[in-house]
Amino acid sequence: MSRNLKNKQCEGYTLYCPAGPVNIAYLLDMDGCRVHEWSHGGQPVKMLPGGSIIGARGTRQGKDPLIKDPFQEDISPPPKPWQDVIELVQVDWEGNIEWTFSNWDDDRTGTMMSRQHHDFQREGNPVGYYAPDQDPIEKGRILILAHKNSTIPEISDKEIEDDVIYEVDWDGHLTGFEWHAADHFEEMGFCEAAKDAIYKSVNFDEAKGFCDWLHINSMSELGRNNYFTKTGDERFNPQNIIISSRNTDYIAIISRKTGEVVWRVGPDFSEGAAEHGLGQFIGQHHAHMIPMNLPGEGNILVFDNGGRPGYGGFVYPRTDRRDYSRIIEFNPVTLEMVWQYGAEKGDGNFFSHFISSAQRLPNGNTLITDGANGRLFEVTKSKETVWEFIAPVMGGRSNLVYRSYRIPPEWVPGNPCGYDEWLCYSR
Repeated sequence: MSRNLKNKQCEGYTLYCPAGPVNIAYLLDMDGCRVHEWSHGGQPVKMLPGGSIIGARGTRQGKDPLIKDPFQEDISPPPKPWQDVIELVQVDWEGNIEWTFSNWDDDRTGTMMSRQHHDFQREGNPVGYYAPDQDPIEKGRILILAHKNSTIPEISDKEIEDDVIYEVDWDGHLTGFEWHAADHFEEMGFCEAAKDAIYKSVNFDEAKGFCDWLHINSMSELGRNNYFTKTGDERFNPQNIIISSRNTDYIAIISRKTGEVVWRVGPDFSEGAAEHGLGQFIGQHHAHMIPMNLPGEGNILVFDNGGRPGYGGFVYPRTDRRDYSRIIEFNPVTLEMVWQYGAEKGDGNFFSHFISSAQRLPNGNTLITDGANGRLFEVTKSKETVWEFIAPVMGGRSNLVYRSYRIPPEWVPGNPCGYDEWLCYSR
């Protein structure tokens, strides 16, 4: 269902894929009506100018090689965001396959997989949603957030499911860029208690046989920004990559050149820490730098979920449980809070303890995905809700939505609703 509350929306189309039980991507108009769908989905699914989408096909089911056929033609359940995808796939407006990739790692199954989870990024666009003058490059390279299992006694006494970022070109060739999180363990700011929890593998999954030690859930390049352009601050080199680790409550920027962690907020938000004024992040998602020429450009936008804080299984909490979510926008240099939506009482008062996202729109509004409740809504800078859509329950099971995106009318073939192109927001 949809509610169109005020005439203050950023009119366009909204793309989302239910988190189960069917692998379909839907494109909605501002009335919440479906104007298009693809029999491919993904967590997330992203749209390109011209109507193509990038999503997923096939998922790793567990420790053993119980794998759905990556070439099946029927509509199958989508992977959960944290599950390894067999094959990344790009399909056009009509659903024809334009590109696929699965040649990263077989994880001892005998079947090569992309092992993508949670995020990926097409060259040319830093965040996966509309950014003025920063369109995804046709047949460009793609950064993929993936997994690679490792045994590293200095980190854990169990096998870890390490987070990896690698890059592949349109022809399916690895470009040589790889970043393995475990190589940078000492740069992540863990206290001794957290290191002890990691070593004892409090997140060990008996069924899968490994420990999901970081659970990185978003990844994107910074893109053009004034911190680098005007001052040359290498921490904010446009090619550097920002990541979010749910299990450890930190956001970090890694150098594309060296792989080093060059900037970080968290995991320690206690009194005396530089980031204390932001309040404790808990299980956050979709941390990214707002692209150039969008309101708030250069600030970090993040969906701060809430729930229980602390590392892994939440054995070593640093603060009390928080039963509400927040959208936080802050300056990455001064760590000053710029805007916040959501509080225990007052504006927002909503709670999605996992998944979820936030997108800055060209008119200054923010599209929020309250993923655990299947609620997509748009708020103004003054925190007025001006659009809302509640995803229907699918198959009698759930209406979870990992992430959604507002799509500019000029990206949609034929612009069937006749919305004004977003060039009208150009500054």
